[in-house]
Amino acid sequence: MDETADVAAVLAIVEAYFRGLYEGDALALRELFAPDAYLKAPGLRRSLDDWLNAVATRPIPQQQGAAYGFKVLAVEVIKDQAMVKAECPLFEFIYVDFLGLLKEDGRWRIVNKMYTAL
Repeated sequence: MDETADVAAVLAIVEAYFRGLYEGDALALRELFAPDAYLKAPGLRRSLDDWLNAVATRPIPQQQGAAYGFKVLAVEVIKDQAMVKAECPLFEFIYVDFLGLLKEDGRWRIVNKMYTAL
């Protein structure tokens, strides 16, 4: 795959991530992450399972009529790794996520998420 195709593949994963957050779809989100992914915020560490359980049990932005304001702020792909900076408005917060992705066995997946609220 060339660099343009890899960037497109990474952006497709991020768009699916945004939809999963907006729709509260923990099953769809699970498919985007490596099983050993960890989610980290200042003073907070969550396993993928812990985070997905939280997503599955919280209110769903789409059902609340929240505006869809997710956006990619930056993306960089170098060979088989990528870093995406994204803005994710959820509930009363605007989160900035740094998503680390790796391409392994021909498939891009999120392996790390760091986030903070503005």
